[in-house]
Amino acid sequence: MTFTRAQFQVVIKDKNDSSRVAALQQLLGYPVKEKDPGGSRFWYLRPGVDGEQATDTCPIAVGFYEELVSLSELEAKRFFTEEAQQRDIYGHYISRVAEEQPVMYVLLPHGSSGRVSLILPGEGKLRQQQIQTFSCDDEQLLSRLKRITQDEIFIATKALMSVPLVEWVFYEPIKTAKELALKLAQAARQIEQVIPIAYKQEREDGYLHTLLKSFQRELLPSLKLSADNEKDYSFADIYAQTIAYALFTARVFGYVRDKRAGRTQETLFDRESAWQQLPETNPFLRKLFQDVSERSAEKLGDDLIGAIADIFVILRTTKMDAILSDFEMKMNREDIVIRFYEDFLAAYKPQMRERRGVYYTPEPVVSYMVRSVDILVQEKFNKPLGLADPTVTILDPACGTGTFLLYIFQLIYQRFQESPATLTEGLADRSWSGYVEERLLPRIFGFELLMSPYAIAHLKIGLFLQETGYRFDGAKRLGVYLINTLEDITLREETQQLSLNIPQMEELIAEEAKAGARVKKEEPIMVVIGNPPYSGHSENNNPWIKELVNDYYFVDGKPLGEKNPKWLQDDYVKFIRFAQWRIDKSGQGVLAFISNHGFLDNPTFRGMRQYLINSFNGIYIYDLHGNSKKKETSMDGGKDENVFDIQQGVSITLALKVENECINNHAHLYGLRDYKYNTLTENTVNTTKFSEVKPKSEFYLLIPQDTSLFTEYEHCLKITDVMPVNSVGIVTARDKLTIQDSPEEVWNIVTDFVNLGIEEAREKYSLGEDARDWKVDLAQDDLRNNIKDNNIIPILYRPFDTKFTYYTGKSRGFICMPRPEVMRNMLLGKNVVGKDNLCLLSSRQQSTVGYRHCWASQEVVEYCVISTTSREGNQVFPLYLYPDKNNPKELQQEKRANFSEDFLKKIEINLGYLPTPETIFYYIYAIFHSPTYRTRYAEFLKIDFPRVPITSDKNLFSQLAKYGEELVALHLMKSPRLNNLITQFTENGGHGIVDPAHPKYTQSTVVINKKGDKFVGVPEAVWNFYVGGYQVCQKWLKDRKGRTLTDNDIQHYQRIIVALQETIKLMQSIDETIPNWPIQ
Repeated sequence: MTFTRAQFQVVIKDKNDSSRVAALQQLLGYPVKEKDPGGSRFWYLRPGVDGEQATDTCPIAVGFYEELVSLSELEAKRFFTEEAQQRDIYGHYISRVAEEQPVMYVLLPHGSSGRVSLILPGEGKLRQQQIQTFSCDDEQLLSRLKRITQDEIFIATKALMSVPLVEWVFYEPIKTAKELALKLAQAARQIEQVIPIAYKQEREDGYLHTLLKSFQRELLPSLKLSADNEKDYSFADIYAQTIAYALFTARVFGYVRDKRAGRTQETLFDRESAWQQLPETNPFLRKLFQDVSERSAEKLGDDLIGAIADIFVILRTTKMDAILSDFEMKMNREDIVIRFYEDFLAAYKPQMRERRGVYYTPEPVVSYMVRSVDILVQEKFNKPLGLADPTVTILDPACGTGTFLLYIFQLIYQRFQESPATLTEGLADRSWSGYVEERLLPRIFGFELLMSPYAIAHLKIGLFLQETGYRFDGAKRLGVYLINTLEDITLREETQQLSLNIPQMEELIAEEAKAGARVKKEEPIMVVIGNPPYSGHSENNNPWIKELVNDYYFVDGKPLGEKNPKWLQDDYVKFIRFAQWRIDKSGQGVLAFISNHGFLDNPTFRGMRQYLINSFNGIYIYDLHGNSKKKETSMDGGKDENVFDIQQGVSITLALKVENECINNHAHLYGLRDYKYNTLTENTVNTTKFSEVKPKSEFYLLIPQDTSLFTEYEHCLKITDVMPVNSVGIVTARDKLTIQDSPEEVWNIVTDFVNLGIEEAREKYSLGEDARDWKVDLAQDDLRNNIKDNNIIPILYRPFDTKFTYYTGKSRGFICMPRPEVMRNMLLGKNVVGKDNLCLLSSRQQSTVGYRHCWASQEVVEYCVISTTSREGNQVFPLYLYPDKNNPKELQQEKRANFSEDFLKKIEINLGYLPTPETIFYYIYAIFHSPTYRTRYAEFLKIDFPRVPITSDKNLFSQLAKYGEELVALHLMKSPRLNNLITQFTENGGHGIVDPAHPKYTQSTVVINKKGDKFVGVPEAVWNFYVGGYQVCQKWLKDRKGRTLTDNDIQHYQRIIVALQETIKLMQSIDETIPNWPIQ
């Protein structure tokens, strides 16, 4: 049927309403036109093959409005959502029985010009997105109306007509997975924004209140209604993503079932029936959506009902055959469900996608781990069927989107195809469905805490089972549970008997967690596999898992003695401890995790390593490296990339608890990502070239180590034993607020900050959320009690970079951790004219490659002076300790050197006399700057504080102390050598401003901006010189990006270059002075 603009003009220009409706009826080709029998202002047009059939179809309502003659598009949308029109249109819609509810309203102007509005009604009140409005001659209007002509629609049953086929007027058919992900994301975002509004409108015992309390009680105690930022999850976010993904799952399975059953017409898909289309393997989601379907629109609220209705519309207007074809086409190239989720998150919340990127473990990693575990089960546990053995129970305790579990299902399906008789021996039903029902679903489990990945895991595995012919008609569920793996099992057991007064939703979530808890406690788990989350600031702090992890706080039967062992509370550590506990409980098994590789050699984890070694008979470590924080490179110096899109290096751990004795093994994998992926895909644990490691007390390292010099190095005294009073540097927690370039800037900020309201201060100074140890109100209270200008002091912030701060010495005040017990000695030293105290800076371990972490200061010291990496935070060792003025017992005492008696005795015995404290300090400083010392003892310097070798050669001691003194003078910028500048600064029209992406170094020249302002004569060795984790010449300028260098700045930078050149010379002289190693 043709549908032209000229023909439509009859509808617009005819002056009689009945004639206009008749003209529209003729254009659409509908057999029935009638006035609403209910007596409203609307006319009805009914489609159908003939008049008799048309009486059984839902109508299209036609109405006329004078306002449409003059309203703009936006004004028309606002007009129809006003209360009067809500009563007129939505009131009309809901007052009719379902069979008589219009599927669309076509609203025309009461004149020969104006706008035409199309309204798609739903359960909730009208919203602007349900309204489309066009000028009378708009081609889009004709295009949309043409879609609902008699020729374009096929009416098969009355039931089908209750589904608004006219949704096609509003939505173009969606034909690709990416487009569908985008549309679903937009709808989910709308739901997330509606949730807080609906929550506030309902009563305390309302649907959303009950559901939020249920999640808080059973899963996430700290869950908020809405998030404070785009990266964090919240109740609103969890609900929105769950609705979107569960409905997508229902639509997929409903379509596939219709197709398999040979139905020519799709099953009804709406709020009342969607839950029935979810797979039976996920009873939790089915019950959750059944609950949603049974709640009235009044109880859910118009806003929420409307937002959910949008997702139904999107999915009903999706060409499911095209979507599934798109999936099938990409099936062998990528994890299609994950790709869909990634596209969804990119449109929904890009920042959340970045945070949750670790949900997806790359397929080559999963393949290597699953195939390796399969081999280990076969060979080490004498189970020829490997993971297909019906006695092997498997758990992924942080299953996320189910990537590991899916690969395990695929491996077992492949083995079933190869040996169906062997796998199904003894079963009544020896088909794949019979095997899945009796020997697969009962022994493969996954735990997940968040609803979105939980729903996706069920979708992925459900799709696989559907594709492989599994009949979803059994009673067995898929063993993926919504549960907190690290929750206290005892507590869960004590609360298993639920009161009948608990609301249905809370009971539903509790039952799901209860079922997971039974798996955790009762199933004989043999394989624990997966990719646990990495979170240094773990929220899993319940007493049960903390008590388990407490075993890692001891080594050789003694407490670790760590001042800050917080990394043992990282989530991945807790998951390893859980897995170890679970396999210990079973008595045998395999732990297979990919995780942060920091636990392999970090001293804080030495108790953990010893506990693992004692628990497991053999451990395979495959270190995949890729640690950009350490600036790791390949063995040949080439680029080393991570297998994930993260900075933290990772490793695969395969730990065996088996009767036969095994050994501990380690292997490296460096290189580009594709090379690593290929290597992992082509190999297993049996073909990887491992080398044996022999962990020893006290560090029990799980990495290869050259221990040939250990005895020699161990005879030296550790610097913490030499200078026993020490602490890490000052942690401000808010550097941009607390540390400034001048005393004046500090004063202006503190006098302003202290007088602002809490939220005003937070916003003005971009302070973000309060933390446990730093809060805006506590910082202000600290200032109010101590507001005086002599609290403004210099602070060493970076090498050669002294700034200023306001220091009261109060912890959790303006400065988070001021370290007064150590820093007071630096402040008190300044009271003696010309006798400023000195302190040595060093670090306990290196994240970056090589030991270069030694510096000196006469000021208080910030935590990251020699590296921004927390593992390399500098420890501060003051030379002198001063009596505490506030302690009467110390008033008569004099300052004393911060050297242990044991160390001083050894110095005196070796030299025959006791040098001054300063001379000893300089000697130590020179030793730590020896290039040979740094390379000879590199293996040990990576994992613990440096040690001090003591010479018995008086001349050597004196010469090294002299070099050390010169180094200290250079680093404090007090050496007369600094006046002999070797560079020139040339301005070339850039006004001395440091531009972004600068400085740049080439041919002895440091260029600071696009115009070409530059320092000329900078030696390459100086430019490339590092202190700790900083390339000093680059770092100092980068920290001044966007600023104009003053004359003092330029001169200071030139003096830095001299200081570093002289440092390089002195380091060479130190090595040339030491006749042999070990130092005698």
